[in-house]
Amino acid sequence: MKLTRIAKVAIATAAAAGLAVSTLSPANSATRSTVVLVTSNQLTGLNPSVTNMNLTFNSEVAYMQGFGFNYYDNSPKLVENKLFGSYKIVSQKPFKVQYTVNKGKVWSDGTPITGVDLLLSHVICSSSYSFTAKIGDPTDPEVAPAFNALCYGGIYDAAHVGLPTLSADKMSVTVEYDSKIPDWEIAGPGPSPVHTLVHLAEGKTKLQKAAANLAAKAKFEKAFYSYNTKLMKAAGEVWSNSYNINKVDNTTNKLLLVGNGAYKLKTAVPGQAVTLVLNKRHVSNPSGPKTNGVKTVVFRVVGDGTAAAQALRNQEVDIYQGQPTADSVKLLSEIPTAKVIGGAQAVYEHIDLRVGTANGVSEEYTGPFAGDSQKAKDLRTAFLLAFPRDEIVEKLIKPINKNVVRMDSLLLFPGEPGYDDMVKNNGISKYTKGTQSQREADALALVRKHSSSNVKIELLWGTPSNARRAAQAQIIKAALGRAGFDVNAPGNSAWPNFLDSSAYDAEFFAWVKSAITQEGNADLFNSEGGNNLLGYRNKTVDAAVEKLRKTLLPEKDKLAQYLIVEKQVLADAVTLPIFQHPGVTAVNKKLQNVKPNPLSPQLVWNYWEWKYSK
Repeated sequence: MKLTRIAKVAIATAAAAGLAVSTLSPANSATRSTVVLVTSNQLTGLNPSVTNMNLTFNSEVAYMQGFGFNYYDNSPKLVENKLFGSYKIVSQKPFKVQYTVNKGKVWSDGTPITGVDLLLSHVICSSSYSFTAKIGDPTDPEVAPAFNALCYGGIYDAAHVGLPTLSADKMSVTVEYDSKIPDWEIAGPGPSPVHTLVHLAEGKTKLQKAAANLAAKAKFEKAFYSYNTKLMKAAGEVWSNSYNINKVDNTTNKLLLVGNGAYKLKTAVPGQAVTLVLNKRHVSNPSGPKTNGVKTVVFRVVGDGTAAAQALRNQEVDIYQGQPTADSVKLLSEIPTAKVIGGAQAVYEHIDLRVGTANGVSEEYTGPFAGDSQKAKDLRTAFLLAFPRDEIVEKLIKPINKNVVRMDSLLLFPGEPGYDDMVKNNGISKYTKGTQSQREADALALVRKHSSSNVKIELLWGTPSNARRAAQAQIIKAALGRAGFDVNAPGNSAWPNFLDSSAYDAEFFAWVKSAITQEGNADLFNSEGGNNLLGYRNKTVDAAVEKLRKTLLPEKDKLAQYLIVEKQVLADAVTLPIFQHPGVTAVNKKLQNVKPNPLSPQLVWNYWEWKYSK
């Protein structure tokens, strides 16, 4: 079950790596109502609002199956989706916002969409609701609550007051906040088919009739306002676990596939393809813009950039965007039937070190980087000192985009307002001064201060078929080996499932922004943030994040809070940015209106505009 709204808690989504090359059938042999995209990712779940399911590809598939109150275009600018509903401020003091669903909108099973379908957002985002309903403590780092949701600890959780109120006609929900919060437009609720959640919680295995669906929706409404512990616990179990599937076929419970978007998920074959087909009820009663002749969308898994480029040349696929290599970019530019679209992405590669046990993880982290002791901090510092960021950029990224630079801010991209001042003042110079060889020597001295032998490190990075990431891993192993670390870094096709695992000391992957907010990526370092995977907890950082969330700040003051976060995190030797991802998208020339978005979902944000030229 997906929440079809822009931001659930943070503006970061983990950008996944790919699996093995799949068998492809020629796109040019299909009707021109089918679009085939290459993805280097694998579907890991149908609910990207669940902890550890907040991955780029999961979000893309969910986006095509659901419409909410707004979305970002490729400016990027927030666009209100008036076909689905509307929202407005109805009171300044106290600050209240009303969200209204347009009458006549239906889920893909024909059930009317109402304001009741907005109430689940409160359940999965409100710690106070979880406490009152006795369905778990979202602040407990050891035990996940019934709804294992990313949204706890976010803007909504921090600022909402009481329960949302339902209008008499049950088409509107009004939420009160304790102040006029920043980014209020994207902090509010999104629709979820709560009737299916009730059916699933009751053990039903197939779609139900209209009367049963309306009864289930009424049951959820009553349970919501009465804090019904039994039903909410059962619903939480389903919401947190039943959607975590990567295989979909004709045996899959159809209750898991109900949405209100233009497409419905038909099949998902692990490591091969995900297929979506047109939602007939969207055609007759759209919750968002109407599609333009595309009846089927297929994501084909091709982990290697060169193989993906060759598939486009062979007209087996229509759109390619992945983690390109220099070889694949050259191949793309030489394809006569394709056009190549460049541009920077709101995606950045980074190296993270585990500091403690991540929220919701039972296995305690006791590795060499654990805690705040001088030894742990020295070892983390040594690892980051020797980390070969420059070599990675020069060898792997500049051949793709010669203008790319090493990234030295955690919260701002190169070229963004404030970036240069941030780099001057955030303490990154500790990790950039001197040459790579000098930094490796300094790192080795720190390691030898605490250990006469090399320190063993388990490094998580992605799937073996991702050529660029595999090359990064080899460069990292060599550099860190010279600095006194014995890095074990085999590829792992299921790596997204281990991002918060205590079995790994370090990990590199990419975060992709899905919204533009005042808080920015600061949530990644907040103690209770849904995307804090590292067990890092710092009161100074938490206070800055809280201010960014709840107080509308002038640009200067916002950057001042960013600086507080960056200085502390870098001083604690927790993470380093590496580079901003270069954008390379290649498209079949006959397919019109593919306009890559720097934000996630990058490729599919305007899928309704896609059409084939005659």
